[in-house]
Amino acid sequence: MSAIRLLIVDDQAAIRDALAVMLDLDPDVNVVGTAGDGRAALASVGALSPDVVLMDLNMPVMGGVEATSRLHSSRPTLPVVVLTTFEDDESILGALRAGARGYLTKDADRAVITQAVRSAHAGHVVLDPDVQLRLVELATRSPALEPAPAVALTARERQILDLIGQGLRNTQIAERLTISEATVKTHINNVFTKADLHSRADAVRLALTMAGARGTEERR
Repeated sequence: MSAIRLLIVDDQAAIRDALAVMLDLDPDVNVVGTAGDGRAALASVGALSPDVVLMDLNMPVMGGVEATSRLHSSRPTLPVVVLTTFEDDESILGALRAGARGYLTKDADRAVITQAVRSAHAGHVVLDPDVQLRLVELATRSPALEPAPAVALTARERQILDLIGQGLRNTQIAERLTISEATVKTHINNVFTKADLHSRADAVRLALTMAGARGTEERR
């Protein structure tokens, strides 16, 4: 397989250059370019056709959330992994709602970032463990999430969707439920069809909103 073409977006030149040098050391990753803001990132994506975008959030001209949203609209299959210093609720939810497939904080080491790039390229959702915990707590305790859509899922489909929301991969879900990975994929395909989902990130967002709705009902 050819190396994953990676675009790095960060407004601080020292950080993006250091990331480029560090990540380009991995034979599975080919850093094809860098950009200093969201608008430059959009232009670079058009010119360089990366496989994955590593995106900062707080940038001048155009921030990472808006850039991610525009990329998700124009290139929904292009995975964006957020790499930022922010892990507040607004930043996390804003990035995921915009279409980000991953969310890491900048204290992540090279191995974690590289694995996140590989996982996002393979179609998986990648969440920093602390971010994942924050999302689960938010979904179960706060009514601030968007209302959960009315989706008629079976008990098993809801169970699998919940596990997707926790960041588990298909193999991990299969092991947790003691079923085959093929069966997991069938249930996921059914969920995607019923809920009109287009990506794993969409499934994570649906799982969180449905969990939030259940938590609200339980408190009534």
